[in-house]
Amino acid sequence: MSLAEANAFAFSLATSLMVSIVIFRAGDGTLTVVPADEYDGDTSEIVGEIDPYAR
Repeated sequence: MSLAEANAFAFSLATSLMVSIVIFRAGDGTLTVVPADEYDGDTSEIVGEIDPYAR
C-alpha cells in the first residue's frame, strides 16, 4: 500500500473507530495500519499516527 493509501485508510479507521491509528512499515517494507494500543513493534518503524481527537 502506498503512503497516500495508508494515510487515507488510517484516517478512515480513526474517524470510524474514534481511536488513534498508527501507520508503520512492516518487516517486508510494506506500510500497514493498526490501532495505536495494539501496536507493539519498534517505534522507529512508525511512519505516522492519526488521532481523531487532535485538532
